[in-house]
Parts: sequence; C-alpha cells; structure tokens
Amino acid sequence: MKIRKGKLVAFCLMVVVILGTVATTTLDVWNNITKGLDLQGGFEVLYETEQKNVSLDALKDTAAALNNRINVLGVSEPEITVEGGNRIRVQLAGVKDQNKAREMLGKQAKLTFRDPTGKKILMEGKDLKENGAGVGYDQLNRPVVTLKLKDPKKFENITRTYLGQQLPIYLDDNLLSAPQVQTVIAGGEAQISGQKDVKEAQELADLLNAGAIPLKLKEVQSYSVDASLGADSLRDSLIAGLYALIAIFIFVIGVYRLPGFIAVITLIAYSYLVLLTFMLLDVTLTLPGIAAFILGIGMAVDANIIMNERIRDELRIGRSIAGAVKAGSKRSFLTIFDANITTVIAAVVLFIFGTSAVKGFSVSLIVGIIVSFLTAVALSRIMMTLLVRSNLLKRPGLFGVREDEISDL
Repeated sequence: MKIRKGKLVAFCLMVVVILGTVATTTLDVWNNITKGLDLQGGFEVLYETEQKNVSLDALKDTAAALNNRINVLGVSEPEITVEGGNRIRVQLAGVKDQNKAREMLGKQAKLTFRDPTGKKILMEGKDLKENGAGVGYDQLNRPVVTLKLKDPKKFENITRTYLGQQLPIYLDDNLLSAPQVQTVIAGGEAQISGQKDVKEAQELADLLNAGAIPLKLKEVQSYSVDASLGADSLRDSLIAGLYALIAIFIFVIGVYRLPGFIAVITLIAYSYLVLLTFMLLDVTLTLPGIAAFILGIGMAVDANIIMNERIRDELRIGRSIAGAVKAGSKRSFLTIFDANITTVIAAVVLFIFGTSAVKGFSVSLIVGIIVSFLTAVALSRIMMTLLVRSNLLKRPGLFGVREDEISDL
C-alpha cells in the first residue's frame, strides 16, 4: 500500500507547530497570568458589618467601595467576596505595605463639613465631585488637599451663613482642620490643611476620591503570606507538576507506543491551552487552582487511555488498523463524555457553594475539563486519523498489541 506523504507531512507539521508554539510563547503566557496571594504573597482580611440584618445591596455597595480603595493601593486583581449575610472577604495579592492596606480598608472615610459647634452636618463627602479631591499648596507653599464640590451654590450659602466663623472638616469623627471662613466662597472649592507632607496629603485625597464605606466594618480575622513563602509554594508546585508530567509521558509512551506519543503531544497542547485560557479569562491562579490544573492533566490522560484501550480491543478481535481506530474512537466517546460531564457538574456545585479558594479550584477544574475534552478527543483523533490515512501504520505492535493477542476470528 502506497504511503501518502501529504498526510504524513500534515501530521509532522502539526507536531512542529504545537511544540514550537508552546516552546516560544509559554513563558509570556505564564508571566501574564494573575497569581493569587498564596503564590506571590499578600494579605487577606475578613470583615464583618457592625450592623445586623444588612441587605445584600448594601454589602455589594460596601464591597464596591472597598474595591475603589484597593485601586488606590495599586493592587491588581483583588478578590472581594461577600460571604454569609454580613461578611466581606478581601484578598490582596502582591501588596507590600500591609499596615497601610489595613488602615486604608478599615477607615469608613466619611467626610463632613460641620457648623462651628461640630455637631450639625452641613455637607458630606457625597457632595464632592467625582475625583474632586486633589493636592495643592497654600500661600506658604505647604501641601493641602483641594476639594471641588458638586453644588457651588450650596457651599456659597454655607460660607455666607458662617462668615467669620470656623467651619470644621471631619473625617469620620476625627477633626482634620477648622478653617475660618474669611470670605464668601462662590467657586465651589475648599481646602483641607494640616498635612505634614505631600505624601500624607495625597493619601487623604485618594481616600476621599475612593468614597466612604456605606457600612461600618470590623475586622474578624486576617493573615498574610510573605512574598518569599509564596514564591517557594509556586516553585514547589511547578516542580511537582513537572515530575507528574514526566511520569505520565513515560507511562503512556511505554504502554501505548505510537498512540502514547500522540497522547504526549495532546497533553502538551492541553497544558498550554489551559494556561492560555487562564490568561485570556483573567483567572487568578492559586495553589488550589494549580492542583485542579494537575488533576485536569490526569483526566486528559484518562481520556487518551480509554480511547487507546478501545482501539487495542478492536485490534485484538482482528480489525484492520483503520477500522480499529474508527471503531475504538467511536466506542470511547460516550464514556469520556459521561466522565467529563459528571465532573463538570460537581465543579459547578463547588463553585456555587464554595469559598473563594474552592471557587478557584472549581474554575480551574472546569476550564481543564473543557480543554481536555477538546485535546484528548478532537486533537487526538485528528492526529491519529492523519497517520492512519498516510498508510504508514501497518503493524499492531505500534499500538502495543502483540501478534499472539490478535484473534483469528
């Protein structure tokens, strides 16, 4: 039977493209994946509202306000989750100054302008324009926080009413400054003085721009992961995953020969595509996520094994290689599909009812299952079909089947 070189060339080209793409772009993909605090270090804190029976909308508004403050800290991809009826968990991966983070998150930051007695509230932080707080300098070149108000007329009336008197400005219940109104202010602008340096003024301006937290929060628990510890965890996880991959590669090639080689190629493609999906979906990768990733590799191997065993069964009953590949692939499809769909259902349940770490595991597992189904089933079949149609496969031994195992029937 004449060998079809076109099919063989297509197979080899597919292998080269897969390995070349993986070799040249994997590092860039990996570096662009957001790592969780257990992999790069960081800070986690669990807050509980002081108020009882708060609404879900109020919790979500509070979570949004916390997110605004985290943006001030420069932390990328924070994990903020509402838990139970009155708790909010905040995970900040890569945060360097944990004391600053705790102080920034813990303040309610309710800005108020009050009458000279300090008891009557005249204006609040919500009267500020969006991003209306900034940093400027007074006549003595000292840093001050400048404020732009939404309703200049309202502020003008206040300054007219209290002309010649002090107009205290409070952050929560702390007096920031008590400037004396020397003239009616018509432009809707005010200043907060008393900051010792530009850095302190900028932090206050950022805090005011982030907005007040609707609910009062108290810290229930917190813990931090040192950056070096996170790096050690990441390195150990990757080394364990590499050893697992090498062991799997040796096993499938040793047992299944040529189909085992194809399985190795599809596993490499699977690993790359999962990481690429994590990057594109902006998934935050954590230690449980890596565990799910490695578990997904095992499931992808399992799918290859099921298909290859079905092909070997067909060869043992005397089918031709082409017939065995076609029949074995068809017989294995439903088994692989059932195994994957049941695991997806379990992962969805974990995502719905689990905590943040469990959610990360479930998301990674779902992504891994979907990609493994595409690679272990679709890609393996395409590559195997190309080899079969090239007429290069003539001996059952290439599939790990001995001649004395083949039935004469």
